Amino acid sequence: MQNIPFRVSRRQMLQQSAAGFGAVGLASAFSTSGFAGSIASGQHFPARAKRVIFLFMNGAPSHVDTFDPKPALRKHEGEKPQGNLFKKTNAGYMPSPFRFYKHGESGVVMSELLPNLARCADDLCVLRGMFTDVPNHEPGLLIMSSGHQQPVRPSFGSWASYGLGTENQNLPAFVVLCPGRPVVGPQLWSSGFLPGEHQGVSVDTNHTDVEKLVSNLKHPSLNRSQQREQLELIQQLNKLHAAQRERDQALDAQIQAMEMAFNMQAAATDAFDLNQEPQHVRDMYGDTEFARSCLLARRLCERGVRFTQVYYVHKNNKQPWDTHQKNNTNHRRLCADSDKASAALIRDLKQRGLLDDTLVIWGGEFGRTPYAQPGKEGEEPGRDHHHTGFSMFMAGGGVKPGFMFGETDEFGMNAVEGRMHVHDLHATALHLMGIDHLKLTYRYSGRDFRLTDVHGRVVDDIVA
Repeated sequence: MQNIPFRVSRRQMLQQSAAGFGAVGLASAFSTSGFAGSIASGQHFPARAKRVIFLFMNGAPSHVDTFDPKPALRKHEGEKPQGNLFKKTNAGYMPSPFRFYKHGESGVVMSELLPNLARCADDLCVLRGMFTDVPNHEPGLLIMSSGHQQPVRPSFGSWASYGLGTENQNLPAFVVLCPGRPVVGPQLWSSGFLPGEHQGVSVDTNHTDVEKLVSNLKHPSLNRSQQREQLELIQQLNKLHAAQRERDQALDAQIQAMEMAFNMQAAATDAFDLNQEPQHVRDMYGDTEFARSCLLARRLCERGVRFTQVYYVHKNNKQPWDTHQKNNTNHRRLCADSDKASAALIRDLKQRGLLDDTLVIWGGEFGRTPYAQPGKEGEEPGRDHHHTGFSMFMAGGGVKPGFMFGETDEFGMNAVEGRMHVHDLHATALHLMGIDHLKLTYRYSGRDFRLTDVHGRVVDDIVA
């Protein structure tokens, strides 16, 4: 056995074993502990979706340029809307330059910017009556991620991990694919006050080399057999230590984490290796950060990861969809990338028989104004933040396919029919996963908390 210096602390031993991967394991290692271990029988009703892939468009796409056509904007172009939402520094109504068409047998409407998703029209459930609480990125991101506009609350993926555990004990239940750091940052995938094993494991998809995608996969000096011997010694010490303490949950989590971290070395090497994919599959998705993330999401889905969050960010741009300037030009570019990869993911899941029990969610933290935000002199205008009416879509996982739900008013200002708050989105997604959002609770600081806080309703109208 490899000699371990006597003066190495127990914490250092934990970090050094499994090539330091124990640090990851402690964050989200064994999602089958505690409540999560029994929730398979604790599901409140049969699940339609076994897993979720959330494609998050950081910065907020424009609903009136993608899924929600508003001909009235052209008729009233330049007129300034009334009400508190309109800022005096902004210009009047700005029509979309993009043409909208009905697609598929269902007639789902979307703009010319989304030709690939148009081919998936009969699989999409487009939500056109979304609204949220505030039009600012930080609280908007937190509400969409955790149901609350202040930090510290557990994220959606952490609640899913806590409620359902993982289908693969060699991989985390909650993985975050992110080629940069979005506004707010890791709080968006935090486990908050839930046990630490439910935190999302963040993977930097700027890289294509599997050993850079997930750090510390290989020990710098020990082979697998030597690592196993080292791990067994540490686990024996852990058990001796645990025997002297009554139900030390943190120590129990460490013991579980070390084993998973060791197993994950092989599992992650396989799951994150895109070179295993045929070239035609990689070409179908594209070769951008977001495209690679979507393909990785499908590979993780196949391997039983419960919740995969894909952030559309760039290394040097935290919110690419925040088109305060050059809205039309930027939406052409952004939609081209997102459209190709998002549609590829849906088609790929469907071809592999995975779409029926995988819920795909696409959208941002809010929408963009139907009126213009002036750019510099002679520069193409943009659109400002907008929270009282916007669009998202869902696919697979038990939602109605080829379906449009909800409406905004004639200008796209306010959701007026089929209104669906973010809390309702969360409640409905949990329902599709077999969980009653009112019953998925965690007691902390003297009261029971849940993802939907004290709000939310299941929107039965979109459930197939």
